[in-house]
Amino acid sequence: MALPIYIQIHNSIKKNIEDGKWKLGSRIPSERQLSAEFNVSRMTLRQAIQTLVDEGILDQRVGSGTYVSNQKVQEKMSGVTGFSDIMISQGKHPSSKTVSYHMLEPSLSEIEKLNISENDKVLRMERIRYGDNIPICFEIATVPEKFIDGLSKDDVSHSFYASLKEKKGLTPKVSRQNVSATLASERIAEFLDVKKGDAILLLRQVTELQNGEPFEYVRTQYVGERFEFYLDSKKSTFD
Repeated sequence: MALPIYIQIHNSIKKNIEDGKWKLGSRIPSERQLSAEFNVSRMTLRQAIQTLVDEGILDQRVGSGTYVSNQKVQEKMSGVTGFSDIMISQGKHPSSKTVSYHMLEPSLSEIEKLNISENDKVLRMERIRYGDNIPICFEIATVPEKFIDGLSKDDVSHSFYASLKEKKGLTPKVSRQNVSATLASERIAEFLDVKKGDAILLLRQVTELQNGEPFEYVRTQYVGERFEFYLDSKKSTFD
């Protein structure tokens, strides 16, 4: 099945970055230039650009343009909290809606975070997660193909960690997390039922198995007024 046009453009822009055509921190060509280059409408181009922004590959700066993201200062964190466990502990019913689910070539950041090669295939899944039917966060999860072999879409999108344990005998153990502040894009605002420019907490997380092998890279955008992070290094839970 052919990939959607916006994903094809996403992959082409990503390759330009990986090949060094556009350096870290540099401004990429304007929407007008890129839409002409790819021979698509600006709406289609914006969808591709926004996906790259959501993945942390590009940054959009109001009144300035779109730039290749620079690496940010990182602060070490410990402990893991699972979304479903948090919702249940607060007496809320967790649920999710899958926005996209595709097998793709990995981006440069996915190759680095998941310790895979550019020839490996990954599942990239986008979903909105809810507590009592109120949108709490938008999540982009990337998993190498080998870890989902034999699992159904429902296994992965609704109970991935449990399916790993029950059907593949694999247990998540360690997670590395980075949290930063950002503003809701037009796309994310629509998904999370907030206004464009509202405060968003961006969590980037790499989860490993007991043997230290990374198996999941997640970028999650939380509604600032609906979610609060806290750190408990003595207890780790997974959904």
